[in-house]
Amino acid sequence: MAAAAEQSVPTDGGEIVVRAIPVVDVLFVVLRPIERHPWVTQEMSFVQNALSALSNYKNAVLAFSYVVFLWENYLSWRQFVRFYKLDVPPTLQSVVEKDDFVKAQAYGKAKAKFGFVSSFFSQFQTTIMFTYDILPLFWNYSLDILKKFEIENNEILTSLVFVILIILVSTIINLPFSLYQTFVLEEAFGFNKQTIGLFLVDSIKSLAISLIIGLPVLAGFLRIIQLFTNFFVYTWLFMLVFQFTFTLIYPTVIQPLFNKFTPLPEGELLENIVKLAKKIEFPLTKIFVIDGSKRSSHSNAYFFGFWKAKRIVLFDTLLEQANHQEILAILAHELGHWSSNHVLKQLTISQIHIFVIFYLFSLFIHDNLLYTSFGFSTQPILIGFILFQFIYSPIESVIGFLMNLLSRKFEFEADAFAKKLGYVSELKSGLVKIHVKNLGSMNPDPLYSAYHYSHPPLVERLDALGKFEKVE
Repeated sequence: MAAAAEQSVPTDGGEIVVRAIPVVDVLFVVLRPIERHPWVTQEMSFVQNALSALSNYKNAVLAFSYVVFLWENYLSWRQFVRFYKLDVPPTLQSVVEKDDFVKAQAYGKAKAKFGFVSSFFSQFQTTIMFTYDILPLFWNYSLDILKKFEIENNEILTSLVFVILIILVSTIINLPFSLYQTFVLEEAFGFNKQTIGLFLVDSIKSLAISLIIGLPVLAGFLRIIQLFTNFFVYTWLFMLVFQFTFTLIYPTVIQPLFNKFTPLPEGELLENIVKLAKKIEFPLTKIFVIDGSKRSSHSNAYFFGFWKAKRIVLFDTLLEQANHQEILAILAHELGHWSSNHVLKQLTISQIHIFVIFYLFSLFIHDNLLYTSFGFSTQPILIGFILFQFIYSPIESVIGFLMNLLSRKFEFEADAFAKKLGYVSELKSGLVKIHVKNLGSMNPDPLYSAYHYSHPPLVERLDALGKFEKVE
């Protein structure tokens, strides 16, 4: 066995030394009995038999995609109908002008119509892809491309070519929708600030960064699976390291390629933010303003960084839309996420989720029916992982819903933290202003919002914060 490798991982509470190999050994010891347990074997057999009853995996996946399609469009229709109601809800009548409410309803209606069209087109693509075995065609074409360079029997290179082709074709197909959303829908309501040139430059940059970072990561992922029988632990550790690395470099290396960061100027706001951070012992090192108005008039604020090097970022649009006390209240909310360890909790859940996905994939990777159902005569690892995600999608839909529930709970807790710091009235007025400026949905359908929203509706947040007065 290889020697134990140590790695220091920074956390909010200090540094933890991770000994990678012993952890792997422990996981193997724990999971091997579970994998062999009769209950697990019976459950896996039940799932596979149920899918086989639908002829094959492909029929099951396509059938479920239509179930989700119909369900989500039913929810969207419920929400769409509510956009025609032009009377301000009683709870908001004292804080929102009717003209602002009507404009928000019109914006929501326009987005809903666009959503119906894009949803139908997406389902059409899915149906065509499965019905005519488009994925095998792309895989075979990838093999043909490499053969022209006298490269054969190289699964990893074939997988990389396959991904490049899929990304390029998908980008081209979806480009008209992106252009319409940016230059027609968002433009009509005064949000878009981009030029065609900036849009194209951003698209090219995003595509290039995705390929430069994604392809080596994919190659490493596939190589690990080739090397290890019990690959699920090693792929999880590999992705864990990648996620931490990406989280570290994104705000300092990647995002500056798209936006300009400038230090918040000296003044009352800067002094008050520093005081707020000191009050709750938030390890603030820098405060930046980002030129979000370069592309959109939507606003935001967030913090990033590990351990004792936290940084706060304010969108320039937020500085225009809210006063200093409201900005402090919004930051108090964001710092509530830090104080309650929401990021760490979500990270832990996501890592468990990823680990379970890799483990379940290890049970399906050699299932011949998985490949033949979708028109493949061989068993490439990447294809297996993609197809496995298709059949795993019902579970993923449930998990997505549960994560939204958890996220909304965290938002209420962050609001309560800001209230505890004495920013209740400022937070309420700030939330209303941002909602009005961003034309957020003010009359959501309960079922639609419960399924889709990761943040509670404005009315629910204001009710939780208590009574409020009209915002000037």
